[in-house]
Amino acid sequence: MKNQTFSLMRTIVAGAAILVLLARCGVEVDTTSSGNALLGSASPYLLQHAYNPVNWNPYGEKALDMAKQQNKLVIVSVGYASCHWCHVMEEETFEDSLAAAVMN
Repeated sequence: MKNQTFSLMRTIVAGAAILVLLARCGVEVDTTSSGNALLGSASPYLLQHAYNPVNWNPYGEKALDMAKQQNKLVIVSVGYASCHWCHVMEEETFEDSLAAAVMN
């Protein structure tokens, strides 16, 4: 659990486009992803995360309003497409179904 907690903490400081995650506990672990709200994005960084099992949403009023209405935690991840450590974070955390289940 310590490693998962450490990985989730790194999510907050990871990598220049902004992503928002509406997090809730007790979600079933999803081992496949058909995509998330980033699928239509023009940003290479956001598109990089479009098929993560994490339920990412682009940063904006809509995502913030949704979080407020649902009383959910907002996790912001900042990164850019050519950042080495952003790719490491994606592989170690955002693509991990257990970490995604906790974050979602």
